[in-house]
Amino acid sequence: MTVTSSPARRAGYVAAVVVNSVLLVVINVRPGWGVLPFLTDDVTEVLWLINLSLAASTAVNLTYLWFDRSWFKSLCQIGTAFISLVAAVRLYQVFPFDFSAYAFNWAAVTRVILALAIFGSVVAIAVEVVKLTGVWKHQGPRAPSHPHP
Repeated sequence: MTVTSSPARRAGYVAAVVVNSVLLVVINVRPGWGVLPFLTDDVTEVLWLINLSLAASTAVNLTYLWFDRSWFKSLCQIGTAFISLVAAVRLYQVFPFDFSAYAFNWAAVTRVILALAIFGSVVAIAVEVVKLTGVWKHQGPRAPSHPHP
C-alpha cells in the first residue's frame, strides 16, 4: 500500500535527499574532509558514523516519498535521531578538531554545538516515542474540568 504525501512535504523530502547526498559526496569524494585544516586524522574514527547518519537520513526521506504515515515516520525519526546521537557523542569524545591556529576559542564553541546536538537528539527521540505511543493524539491538551468564574 502506497501512501503519498502533500506536494510541500514531498519537496522537503526531496530537498533532504539532495542535501544529504551532496554532503556525502563532499565529505567522502571531492573535495573530501581532508581539505579542512582544522580536522585531524582522528576524524577517520567517526567518519563512518557521520556517513551512516547521512545515509540513514537519505534512505528514510526517499522512503517518505512513497509512504509517510505518522507512526512510520516516528519510528524512522527515532532511528535516525539515535544514529545522530551516537555520532554526536562519539564526535564529542574523539574531538577530531585542532583549532590551535585560530585566535578565537573555536574548540569551546564546537563543544557547545556538539552538546546541543546531543541534547537535541535526546529530545527528538523522546518526542517521537511520545508521538508513537499516541499520548498526544489520544489525550490532546487538557481542558479545565470546570470553568473559572
